[in-house]
Amino acid sequence: MQTNPPSSHSAPKTMRLQNFPVSFFSVIMGLTGFIIALRAVFEAEITSPIFWVVLPWIPTTVFVAIALIYAQKCIRYFPSVRAEFDHPVKLSFFPTVSISLILLSIAFLKVNVELSYYLCGLGALLHLAFTIVTLGKWVEQNHFKIEHINPSWFIPIVGNILVPISASRHFHADISWFFFSIGAFFWIQLATVLLYRKIFHTPIPERLSPTFFILIAPPALGFISYTSMVGAVDGIARVFLFFGLFTTIFVMYLARKFIKIRFYLSFWAYSFPVAAITVAVAKYHHLTQQLWALWVAQGLFALLTALIIYLLIRTIVAIKKHEICNADH
Repeated sequence: MQTNPPSSHSAPKTMRLQNFPVSFFSVIMGLTGFIIALRAVFEAEITSPIFWVVLPWIPTTVFVAIALIYAQKCIRYFPSVRAEFDHPVKLSFFPTVSISLILLSIAFLKVNVELSYYLCGLGALLHLAFTIVTLGKWVEQNHFKIEHINPSWFIPIVGNILVPISASRHFHADISWFFFSIGAFFWIQLATVLLYRKIFHTPIPERLSPTFFILIAPPALGFISYTSMVGAVDGIARVFLFFGLFTTIFVMYLARKFIKIRFYLSFWAYSFPVAAITVAVAKYHHLTQQLWALWVAQGLFALLTALIIYLLIRTIVAIKKHEICNADH
């Protein structure tokens, strides 16, 4: 008796779950960053309290959906998860989970303080664990090469700079300075190594080219976190902000080379850094009342809005065409 071959639909669906990347959580970073930027730039104009209450639940719902899918992958295809965790590039995207929690905590700061508190605590502890484990793998491994480093390596270590934005509202000041110190120190170290790798070694693969936008995030988040802790704009804060603006201009200059490459999930690397510099400039306006900062923040938000719309459309199209969640994506 001849057995029927597997369904042509079930096999691809199974493979898509097995290849579902942890980098999908970067979508949450982009969406939540957009909401935080919207509030930073237009809170005075949009006075409806219901609007601000409902808005953070949108990325929260998406986060839960992605987390459930990835949890299913962990249960059914743990070797694939392990392979991601041992990969020199994919490893850096695991902390997008903890960063998403911290960003949701920021989004809920003025909506639900208690929920923000627990999201911040959980996200900070999880990110600290990712930081220690990732740094340990970097130090102890013997198969990583200089060609493996790319801007996504900033995510697990430099992501600590993000913590004080909400932690400064919930916990003792020393906790915020603890995380800030980790992120700020390793930002300088990794930036030096990345610049060396980019100048003197082989080009970064096409699919990872958009991750250069991640370079905008550390100085932008540095400004937001630092001013959250000290409550004012001083010389150090200005160094963070203006270096962030320079980095934005420089990366925009490089972006002309990214236009023709095919769509990858790494394109979401555009969104959160642009959201971060938008919030930073908007906060600078709020603290100093400099009119130019308001204009720049509004212009950056317009760019961010266009990016989010483009990324959402391209992601949905890529999912329908099975261009995402395959072995080479």
